[in-house]
Amino acid sequence: MFAMILNRIGAPLEWTERPDPLPGPGEIRLKISACGVCRTDLHVVDGELPHPRLPIIPGHEIVGRVDLIGPGVSGFELGERVGVPWLGHTCQACGPCVGGHENLCDHPEFTGFTRDGGYATMAIADARFAFPLGESGADAALAPLLCAGLIGWRAFKIAGRSAGRIERLGLYGFGAAAHILAQVAVKQGHQVFAFNQTGDTATQDFARKIGADWAGGSDETPPEKLDAAIIFAPVGALVPAALRAVRKGGAVVCAGIHMSDIPSFPYSILWEERQLVSVANLTRRDGVEFLRLAPQLGVETTTKIYRLKQANAALADLRAGAFDGAAVLVP
Repeated sequence: MFAMILNRIGAPLEWTERPDPLPGPGEIRLKISACGVCRTDLHVVDGELPHPRLPIIPGHEIVGRVDLIGPGVSGFELGERVGVPWLGHTCQACGPCVGGHENLCDHPEFTGFTRDGGYATMAIADARFAFPLGESGADAALAPLLCAGLIGWRAFKIAGRSAGRIERLGLYGFGAAAHILAQVAVKQGHQVFAFNQTGDTATQDFARKIGADWAGGSDETPPEKLDAAIIFAPVGALVPAALRAVRKGGAVVCAGIHMSDIPSFPYSILWEERQLVSVANLTRRDGVEFLRLAPQLGVETTTKIYRLKQANAALADLRAGAFDGAAVLVP
């Protein structure tokens, strides 16, 4: 197999040949056909997420075909198309797991962070955390759903639980996750207000094209109070801005796995029962729900395709905001 490997924090990924891996008990091996490039991958490469396993193959939006099945695995067939997300394994024994919160497992493994991921031609996955994808849709189009889509869906559910009725939804940072969730929200009858970097009119036009009612800079005040806002950009300064934008009893959801420090803000913008909450990882239930819902709603991902050897260029373009939607690596 071949892979782009992170050997040292902050260094470019290196093209490497390795022996083909073998699945252990409860595992499957995939021949990878596509892997999305997520902002979390940048956080891993840059060392903003502590204690990655090094060397590591990044990537956690994996689409591939089962080509080898380990002992004790049932429910999968050779050649079946499956997806592998960020949450790669949980202990199923700690308090959070037993209490139905496997996303908060005390002993988790994360794809592309503590276990090898999808910037490769093959990957090993815990079969319990692999999702059957069926045969509808192109591999590259499905890949972003496995993290950008899933985390957006979980954030949206938490926003609804926190704020109650949502008619007007704000999305701060209009990248891979927001461009998927915006379609879901619009098709379910919600108004979407898109915020991105001030002056980035191209992304604002893109947001309106896929259904946003309003698009503007993150320093702008929306024309109406929001019921909820979801922050995808890893910028702590957006938290006070979003709190100011939501109504009484509204909610602000921080959806990123990493965010810069949140500046101090006056209590008055949190008062009146506004809620500030975070999202951590995902559960398999989130995956099953969203991967069933997305095709029903006709969600379409906007992707820019890179060859696997171009992973460093894809990460650099993601950092620079050089494309709309999501980047996807193909072998």
